[in-house]
Amino acid sequence: MEVFRFVSLLCFSWIFLIRDTNQLQSSQTQVLLQLRKHLEYPKQLESWVNNGIDLCYISSPQVNITCQDNFVTEIKIFGDMQKRASSFNGFPIPYQTLSQNFSMDSFIATLSRLNSLRVLSLVSLGIWGEIPDKIHRLQFLEYLDLSWNFFYGSIPQTISRIVKLETLKLDGNFLNGTFPDWFDSISNLTSLSLKNNLLNGPLPSSVQRITSLNDINLSNNGISGKLFDLSSLSRLRWVDFSNNRLDSELSIMPKGVIVVLLSNNSFIGRIPEQYSQLNQLQQLDLSRNSLQGTIPAGIFTLRSIVSLNLTSNMFSGSIPIHLSCGSKLVSVDISNNRLSGLLPFCLRSNVKSRAVKFTGNCLLTNSNNQRPETYCVENIREKKKSHLKNLGILIGVIGGIVVILALLAFGFLVFCRRYCPRGTSEQHLLHNTVQDNSVTGFTSEILTNARFISNTSKLGSQGIPAHRLFSIDELNAATNFFDKSTLIGESSIGKIYKGRLETGVWVAIRCLRVSKRFTIRNLKLRLDLLAKLRHPHLVCLLGHCIESEVKDQFGANKVYLIYEYVPNGNYRAHLSETNSEKVLKWSDRLAILIGIAKAVHFLHTGVIPGFLSNRLKANNILLNEHRMGKLSDYGLFVVAQEIDKDKEGGDGLKSWEMKSLEDDIYSFGLILLESLVGPSVCARKESFLLNEMVSLGNSEGQKRIVDPTVLASCSQESLSIVISLTINCISPESSTRPSFEDVLWNLQYAAQVQEAKDGDRKIGKTLLSP
Repeated sequence: MEVFRFVSLLCFSWIFLIRDTNQLQSSQTQVLLQLRKHLEYPKQLESWVNNGIDLCYISSPQVNITCQDNFVTEIKIFGDMQKRASSFNGFPIPYQTLSQNFSMDSFIATLSRLNSLRVLSLVSLGIWGEIPDKIHRLQFLEYLDLSWNFFYGSIPQTISRIVKLETLKLDGNFLNGTFPDWFDSISNLTSLSLKNNLLNGPLPSSVQRITSLNDINLSNNGISGKLFDLSSLSRLRWVDFSNNRLDSELSIMPKGVIVVLLSNNSFIGRIPEQYSQLNQLQQLDLSRNSLQGTIPAGIFTLRSIVSLNLTSNMFSGSIPIHLSCGSKLVSVDISNNRLSGLLPFCLRSNVKSRAVKFTGNCLLTNSNNQRPETYCVENIREKKKSHLKNLGILIGVIGGIVVILALLAFGFLVFCRRYCPRGTSEQHLLHNTVQDNSVTGFTSEILTNARFISNTSKLGSQGIPAHRLFSIDELNAATNFFDKSTLIGESSIGKIYKGRLETGVWVAIRCLRVSKRFTIRNLKLRLDLLAKLRHPHLVCLLGHCIESEVKDQFGANKVYLIYEYVPNGNYRAHLSETNSEKVLKWSDRLAILIGIAKAVHFLHTGVIPGFLSNRLKANNILLNEHRMGKLSDYGLFVVAQEIDKDKEGGDGLKSWEMKSLEDDIYSFGLILLESLVGPSVCARKESFLLNEMVSLGNSEGQKRIVDPTVLASCSQESLSIVISLTINCISPESSTRPSFEDVLWNLQYAAQVQEAKDGDRKIGKTLLSP
């Protein structure tokens, strides 16, 4: 009895020992809880609410977390957002997607903190947005499934940098563009499924080089063109290209293929005889194409064939009456073709174990659902030649019309160029001297063809009035004829007044002189370009006014830019705040910096050409009533005269753009430095950079230099991330400075680390409270 008790005690101790050794690390738990927050607290994760619970031991049909050695290795979450909209324009849809607050960038940044994650499956959770380039930071993934969400845009090439990836499933999204030509660079890829998306264009020849593939599913897209020879893919077992627009002849298949689904395309020609040698083939679906000729008898006799669907093609001729069907064949559909003769014995109704459909042909059977023999004995080739002839005539007529129209257009263009030198096209409106172009860094062609490549501009414009023209009378009434009492700021590029429109809306009105080199029409196009910039963290340009459309006494145009009024002062003033209730804590500063970094990143990449020189200063960051940061004075180099100076000593436009980009990164680094140290650094910037920057790298120097408010409210890890980022941004060597994408990622990571720390503090306070 004593021995039994001892053994029982030992077993229980062993069980608890195993559990303790696999206890999930607190940092990993915090990441999972942060993911729950990103996903906006889905009901599938309600069990994660209980504090102290080990999430590795919670499992359900919809949620499974697997851990190994105290680290999360697998995350599988299946949501219930099954509804799929017929289209998706990049904006969140109530009750179908996550809200507008969701950020795919931040979500991936959080996931990347799970360094041991190998399996990620997030299905039907309403996740929306473009798949970000930083997806490659999930570098140890072997299985990735993001099906039935609301992803749009192209598939980022950076996925190819996840070198261990074996399975990729992105079904049921709104991904568009052509099928990527780099999948062959993922050497371990065995399963690829992109069905039910909006992919289009031809398949690249690189498909033939994805030699590790076991299965590929591209059904229900808009892929067109040629299906390449797939015989080189010796491991391929499942092929599904159904419901596309492929219009070539059928391709050769690998010998070991088991399932081939090519229905509802526009394939032409005959079934290759090689298909009669696919001895492992179990299912072949070639229905609803334009295939013709006789059906190879060998595909009926394949030893593994179970299902054969050839309906709705143009197959003709007869099938051998003494055909011997494969023993496993249970389903055959040869209906709606041009087959004639007798039906083979093995396909007749007396074979009870086999379902056969053969209506809509000209077969000699007792069925009434056959067409007359004359329908099938017509010379199909002649009919097709006639059809092609008619099609050729139609194409010739259309081509002739196009040529005539082209000649007329060319003649009209020559006439206009000869007799209308003062045409009013946008290209002429922007045409100026070479000096005019070099001033702004934009050529006339670039300004005319400026286009946006980001949906952020659309999201940022929601709820904001459209840009419009203001009259000088409206502005005089709003500011009491620009009374001195309405003056709220002044800089080298003009004065700023506060005004109130007739609608009661408060606005900020910047008065500036713009380059005398710009004509009025040229200036209007520049202002229109500036007006297109819309982002939640940019002070919105509501409109403009060109006073009397004449030049002032200095020969320059006088322009008023009307912005939304941001009422809560600038960032530098808030950094100087001493009131404990109003002071900006570390998490507040990070939130403001992230917002401004997003805005600058948009200015650099969200429009072509990018706005690269944006006067980044702490006092140009304005805070609204919710303490959300908004960048002002951005993009003024397009029109402002003070910035309108030729760049000398450079190598042209490219060097100017690089210098401007680096200037923004350096200037943002100085804003980071103010956030760490306080506004006092401005007065001693050069001496600080020379003498005290090195001290920021050690704890003693941080205690002496960093703002006490920051030290009192930050976690050491979060602080270290931002200090390192600051040092890189203001590095004397421009080549070592980070990109703005890296700046944004590091700030978001620092904020998440800080949020996790703040969460631990709140939990600690709760546990210690009486």
